Amino acid sequence: MYASPEQLSAASKASVDAFVGLASTQFAAFERLTALSFNAGKSAFEDSIGLTRSLMGAKDVQEVVNLNAAAAQPSIDKALAYSRGVYEVSTQTQGEVTKLVEAQAAEMNKNMVSLLDKFAKNAPAGSDVAVAAVKSALAAANTAYDSLSKVAKQANEIAEANFTAAANAANGKRKAA
Repeated sequence: MYASPEQLSAASKASVDAFVGLASTQFAAFERLTALSFNAGKSAFEDSIGLTRSLMGAKDVQEVVNLNAAAAQPSIDKALAYSRGVYEVSTQTQGEVTKLVEAQAAEMNKNMVSLLDKFAKNAPAGSDVAVAAVKSALAAANTAYDSLSKVAKQANEIAEANFTAAANAANGKRKAA
């Protein structure tokens, strides 16, 4: 019934591997977001320099108005592209983290059931009821987790549909103008 040093070592290694996987996922997401933000900032800076140079060369007020109007739409498109990029990074990262958490939860459940089975074999007479109750509670917890996971996935799908609809509406307004 006691854990052997090999079992403890394996459990420790699995925990460290899970932590490293989660940390790697988060650092990769941070790297992608940083690159996305840097590129958006650089592009905005270059666009503003170009617009300033164009405005400095404008001959009359109408040309200034036309230059400002012409610069607005690319800025909106770039802001939408940036938002889309941030959204893609966050949904991809969420998916990766969810996979890691689900794998850990599955492993933990497997280990718990194995431990309960070992306990049941060595348990005193009459403890079957307690073991069955713990297994039932574990099954109920798994069912609740599955339900919450499905709700989270549905919420994510709704958010993605709303984001897509908003982006399409913004593009539709741009094309109509």
